[in-house]
Amino acid sequence: MPKVAPRPDDFANAAPAGQPHFFAAMPSDMTSRLLERAVTVKLDPGQVLFLAGDPGDGCYLIDDGLLKVELASESGIQRILALLRPGSVVGELSLLDGQPRSASVSALRAARLRFIPRLAFDELVARDAGIYRGMAVLLATRLRDTNLALATANFMAVKGRVAVALVALAEGFGQDVGSGRILIKVRLGQADIAAMAGVSRETASRMLNDWLRKGDISRLAGYYCLERPQVISRAAG
Repeated sequence: MPKVAPRPDDFANAAPAGQPHFFAAMPSDMTSRLLERAVTVKLDPGQVLFLAGDPGDGCYLIDDGLLKVELASESGIQRILALLRPGSVVGELSLLDGQPRSASVSALRAARLRFIPRLAFDELVARDAGIYRGMAVLLATRLRDTNLALATANFMAVKGRVAVALVALAEGFGQDVGSGRILIKVRLGQADIAAMAGVSRETASRMLNDWLRKGDISRLAGYYCLERPQVISRAAG
């Protein structure tokens, strides 16, 4: 797989209700015109949307499903950068710079997306260059997020990094199942959590098994459940 240096990239977590993050920076009439040019794309579970190094020819708005964003190191170790839900946009920075994809994206669940070609975006901006002001805000946000992720990876102990991954999953995909317990409604293995935390599978396994033995987390039908979320939150710092 081609290796491309990561950018402060276009892999936001789930957008709030209403407009996706990217389109929130645009007037609603521009969003409507772009979406009129969109083409529906469907993915089966496990199917690849694009690979790192592929041409950046447009972006995708997720209408349904769950996508995984991954980046491989030079040694071949996979790092999960984000899990994307409906309302998220993936690949939008390619609309601005036309650079190759800097990470790979695939479907964890069956997904339905709308593809917005870069040509449509270029034609729209040619009529109203003011849209770039909104894009500058987007880029600044992405840069702050990237700096935070780098700080976590470089300065946090491995236990904290695994805990941060669990907390992020609980915040994004958690369901309160009573007595303060939070079920993470995404089926992930230890290798996936290791890839999210940026640690080896063995390290993640050791941390997770320790929390399992203590009853801080549990594993239910392939899903992790935070039995004592406060313990995991403290470990995340």
